[in-house]
Amino acid sequence: MRIGLISSDPDHPLLAATTALLAREHTVGTLDPETAEHPPAAEPTADVYLLKARTPRAISLARALERRGARVVNSAAATALCQDRTAMADHALRAGLPFAATRTYPTLARLAAGPGLSGPVVVKSRHSRKHDLVARVDTDVMLRELAAGHPQEPVVTQEFAPNDGWDHKLWAIGDRVFSALRRSELSPEGRGPTRPLDPAGLPPGWAALVHRVGEVFALDVYGVDVIDRGTDGPLIVDINAFPGIRAQPGAPQALAALTLATAGAATPVPPERRAPRPADAGGRRA
Repeated sequence: MRIGLISSDPDHPLLAATTALLAREHTVGTLDPETAEHPPAAEPTADVYLLKARTPRAISLARALERRGARVVNSAAATALCQDRTAMADHALRAGLPFAATRTYPTLARLAAGPGLSGPVVVKSRHSRKHDLVARVDTDVMLRELAAGHPQEPVVTQEFAPNDGWDHKLWAIGDRVFSALRRSELSPEGRGPTRPLDPAGLPPGWAALVHRVGEVFALDVYGVDVIDRGTDGPLIVDINAFPGIRAQPGAPQALAALTLATAGAATPVPPERRAPRPADAGGRRA
């Protein structure tokens, strides 16, 4: 089989390890979205493409390949949805997922010029990308200082949820769930090392919640950032399409198996069937 990597970094640990497994019997090539011809001049040359890059150009390239019948993991539509935190939150809440309530502002300067904060909030860039803005803001003074450095940045805010300072990093590759604990960058101690966490030790229902996110967002490889609120249950604060999933034993094998299963599907799935579907407030996909 022929497998294509849509990525500017094929040496990423997860991709490199997966490629090493696949290349024993299959042909693996890389399509750099920043330099590749766009739209592609020829018909798709791979049985499946892995959309690891999430830039607008990468998503556009994946969409063009899909229009020509290519299978892409994750789909361009699902990936694009996860890059817009406003659309992501709206889609998750409509589906009944326990997602943090999210408000959108056209610029950070507009937020800072508003009526002021009623309590601590987390300010994030609206458009998820590498090195985007994520900061806890407790006071109006802090907000104005943050806005001075990023006045024109479109942002969203989420009310700060009290927690123990650790983020649950949950990842899925197909049916496999992986997990770790990471000291939150918003905690007073700052971001620290990632701790291993056996998925079997997750609170009841959390693995099912991860799978539900995949169903709602039509994702096959994705990450879910969850805060444990104790008796109030888990709170989802972010969803990522095709994250790094570093240092997780079994992740390359799971990705290789998913890649081959997708490439070997008997019938190509139309792009509209690979896109996230609307869901009603009860959490059922419409």
